[in-house]
Amino acid sequence: MAAKKPLDECSSQWAQGGIAAAVGPDDSPAQHAADTLTAGGGLCRPETVGFVVERAPAAIQWLIDRGVAFTTAHGAELDLHREGGHSVRRVVHAADATGHAVMETLAIRLREAPNVTLLEDHVAIDLITAKKFGLAADGRGASVTRGERRTEATAGDRCLGAYMLDRAAGRVVTLAADAVVLATGGASKVYLFTSNPDTSTGDGIAIAWRAGCRVANLEFVQFHPTCLYHPRAKSLLISEAVRGEGAVLRLPDGYRFMPDHDPRAELAPRDVVARATDYEMKRGGLDCVYLDITHKPAEEILRHFPNIAASCLEFGFDITKEPVPVVPAAHYSCGGVVTDLDARTDLAGLYAVGECTFTGMHGANRLASNSLLECLVFGEAAHDSILADVGGASKRRTRTADRPTLPAWDESQVTDPDEMIVVSHNWDELRRLMWDYVGIVRTNKRLQRARRRVELLREEIAEFYGNFIVNSDLIELRNLTLVADLTIRSALARHESRGLHFNRDYPETLPESEAEDTVLTPGA
Repeated sequence: MAAKKPLDECSSQWAQGGIAAAVGPDDSPAQHAADTLTAGGGLCRPETVGFVVERAPAAIQWLIDRGVAFTTAHGAELDLHREGGHSVRRVVHAADATGHAVMETLAIRLREAPNVTLLEDHVAIDLITAKKFGLAADGRGASVTRGERRTEATAGDRCLGAYMLDRAAGRVVTLAADAVVLATGGASKVYLFTSNPDTSTGDGIAIAWRAGCRVANLEFVQFHPTCLYHPRAKSLLISEAVRGEGAVLRLPDGYRFMPDHDPRAELAPRDVVARATDYEMKRGGLDCVYLDITHKPAEEILRHFPNIAASCLEFGFDITKEPVPVVPAAHYSCGGVVTDLDARTDLAGLYAVGECTFTGMHGANRLASNSLLECLVFGEAAHDSILADVGGASKRRTRTADRPTLPAWDESQVTDPDEMIVVSHNWDELRRLMWDYVGIVRTNKRLQRARRRVELLREEIAEFYGNFIVNSDLIELRNLTLVADLTIRSALARHESRGLHFNRDYPETLPESEAEDTVLTPGA
């Protein structure tokens, strides 16, 4: 297993709210599915939604069996939060640091596993495919059980491994594998303001696209409505669950504005709340709005949200006594690499799980706390698919013996970079133009302007990449500019406003019978 930073530096680690699952007495998978479909704005795939929500209770039990200590209310009964878009309380959580509890528990087990080699500080550069290097693909694992999904670029091809930058050693290593799983997270670092850690640079999406895989629905970027507004608070998210427990959004004069925008007020889905907040900020020329839960008892607030309260206090805000300033920030990528229900991509031997994927689960807007759930369910699906495609230990040893020799990384034609300032300037320009032109509210003019500027950046970065020795900043910038281009292309292709995508030139939503996914194919 390879990770580009230590395991605890990922989006899952930062997840606060929890994991949605129909485990309460007044809930059911059917009701969970209905809420998911409503939030998804007509673009969720019912087959995928049913597949995930039906497996949710078992996924929670799997985590409990491995030692994850979820918060309980009465004895062994799980405490359940309610978040925006959910009709009942169904969010299983570990206080307000669920991702940390899950990652810490699983990381310990992973590090202790005798059959796992963990390579941290290894940055993926590109996949090694049979076609690219004229190697034998031999058809292993080429079947896709839920229908043929090959592109012209991937037909007859196979993933054989990957090139990885070993950051500690400062060299590129070649890793061969019978199966490669992308679990690289989203691409929210393409925006100036984000709730995500620095690892969210769209690596898996870009890598898969360059290998010939389709991507879908990248225009649907979820902006979380409530990130702390403070010059030193780089990406401090204030969980959806705070609004679920009664917090309200106010203007600087104290006026509660969400009831003016939606009858569900603060419990409306994130796209509604983020767009309303963006509107109020622009209408009033405001730097931020305020999240207020001071009407709740301090003891109750601290019991539910100890980590959020402590983090806000570090920046001088006591959430039990005063409203805190918040702004929307890029939070989640609802689109990504196209996979089936077995976590297979278009390229044989390549699987993908989590935020880097498009499974059809989230549609035009992700329902809160469905993200960790999707990771768990499709992680199991990938495991089962790999066993079916590659086989058990004895079969894998046979495959390894037959594996072709992979070409080493070639640095014979490149030199040490002489102007790294080019990378840092392009990184800053990219994130600012995406925030200004491809943000919460879009127009055709803004999107076209963004695409022209991204094309220039991609040309400049490609030249830099072709002439100089790679480093992690260059690798990530190369991936981000590609994902930015794909996001803009997807946004331009959608001639309506739906879910997370709002275009003033197409403010109406097409009938659901006409709703389609935005699928991009390499070379098309």
